[in-house]
This record gives sequence, structure tokens and C-alpha cells, in this order.
Amino acid sequence: MTQAYRPSRRSVLLSGAALSLSGLVPLRALAADPIKTAGIYTVPVEQQWVSRIHQAAEAAKAAGRIDYTYTENVANTDYPRVMREYCESGVKLIVGEIFGAEAEAREVAAEYPDVAFLLGSSFMPDAAANPNLAVFDNYIQDASYLSGIIAGAMTKSGNIGMVGGFPIPEVNRLMHAFMAGVRETRADAKFQVSFIGSWFDPPKANETAIAMIDAGADVLYAERFGVSDAAKERGVLAIGNVIDTQADYPETVVASALWHFEPTLNAALDAIEGGAFKADNYGVYSFMKAGGCSLAPLGSFEGKVPAEVMATVAAKEAAIKDGSFTVEINDEEPKSS
Repeated sequence: MTQAYRPSRRSVLLSGAALSLSGLVPLRALAADPIKTAGIYTVPVEQQWVSRIHQAAEAAKAAGRIDYTYTENVANTDYPRVMREYCESGVKLIVGEIFGAEAEAREVAAEYPDVAFLLGSSFMPDAAANPNLAVFDNYIQDASYLSGIIAGAMTKSGNIGMVGGFPIPEVNRLMHAFMAGVRETRADAKFQVSFIGSWFDPPKANETAIAMIDAGADVLYAERFGVSDAAKERGVLAIGNVIDTQADYPETVVASALWHFEPTLNAALDAIEGGAFKADNYGVYSFMKAGGCSLAPLGSFEGKVPAEVMATVAAKEAAIKDGSFTVEINDEEPKSS
């Protein structure tokens, strides 16, 4: 993930053949049967990020648009093999995440030009090498910014702890957006920032969060599972990310920035059904104006967040949706202040 992806000569030759007609992948023009779809995930499907993909896929299955199966807990080193097995079984759409297997996954995609790949990635699509591979990520900086406005209003110490998985661009931008939101209501806020080096290690996230609380944090940004448990244990507040966990932490999680994968998946299915799926950046479907993210309802914290703060949130949300305000995108690694 720290190294730029370079397609192999073989992948370029294979993809060149696929592009010889129109540059589009004629995967499913005008077909009515459900699209045979496979999800390949490196973590359990209950993990925050993957759960949103899985939920959207299950909804598409219930609607009759796809025939969906999945494999979870796939090691990065095993990812290409699982991709090939699904391709050989007749799957026409593969969804998943290739952050730890970028080059290898793109090699496989080049071998199967009649399969559509919709994959979470840190790199942009490459139409020359992989005309059948589109990328996405949870670019929910809009909702993260709004959750930060609330966090800034709820902190008493002005000390906020932030626990992330890895300092990759798509995580960094969410953290920066959250911090920018905090400064709207608490200009003098200080941040403790740490990354645990894992997408799913609740004990380590918990331990890191406890250390931040001991260092004065009274609001935690829970980018990973385990952080809200620490907040609950120590009686401080937390802001959720990707999913709404307030039902599990009714006195702890004030608000959450939610990711909705449905617009991303539906756009890909529409393209496949129209025979027009191609290399593209589907990350834009995670933006708030596309319906790809939102701020969770306050729930048990209704009335506990000052009304003037929620008015600010509502005004900023409207401005984001109508395009009069754009949340800054900063993919640089955030640092403690």
C-alpha cells in the first residue's frame, strides 16, 4: 500500500485484447437473471467496513438483482486464489477489498476480462491494464466532518483521542474531516492520534484508547472496533464511524458517520445490466450528495447536544448536499497536536 502499483506486461497485453472493441466490458447487456456475485473479504463480515458491503449485497440479493455468496477472513496472500476460483465458477461480479494485494488482484482481473471487479482500493482505476476493474472506498468525509462538529461541542477538556487502523489516504481524510468539524465548535481542541496497524483488533484498539483517556481525552473517535468499549468502561464519549453502534453503547456513542454502500453497488449493477461496466472510480458514490453517507440520528443523545450546534450541523449538511460547501479532502497522515 505504500508502493505504487505497476501493471505487468502480461496484464497489459491481456487487457488490451479486452479493449479491442469499445473499451467497455460486454458483461450483461439486457439480461434479466440475477447477476452471479461473490464477495471476498479479508476480515469477518461483521467488521465495520465490510459489513456495509455485505449488507448492501444482501439487500440486492433480496431484491432479486444478484445471486450472492461470499468468503470472509481471506488472507492477502490467498486473495488471488479465491478470486480465480470464483471466476472459474462462473461469477460475473466480484466485490471486495484489495488494499493488501493490489498488484496480484489486478493480475487476476486481467486474466478474466468477462468478469466485473468492484474492489476497494487505494489506487485509481487503470483502464489500459484493467478495463473490467472499478475501484471504490468509503469516502465519507462529509459525514465525518458533521460528526466532528458534534464532538467539538461535547468535549469538556478539549482533548480528543483518535484511534485508526492504518494511516492510508482514505482513513486519513476521514480523520482530517472530523478534526476540521471539531474546530468549528472547539477551535482550541487538541488531538491524540494513533494507528493500531490492523483492520480488526478490538483488544489493541481498546488498549490504545485507554491510554488516550489516561492522557486526558474525554471524547474518542472510534474508527476501529474496541474504542467504544474503552469509552464505555471509563465513562467518556465516543463518535462512531461507518456503522451506528449506539444501540450497543447508548450512553457512550453520541453520533456516527455512516457509510451506505448501496449507491456504489447499484451503480455498478446498472452498468453491468446495460453492458457498460468499465474501469471507473466509484468512490464518488460514497459522498453525501450521492446518498453514500449520512450522520446517524442522535437517539439517546437527542436533546443533550445543544440545539444551536445541531442547527449548525443541519446548515452544513444542506450546503454539502447543494454543493455550496465542500469538505476539504486531506489524505496526509494526521498527527497528534
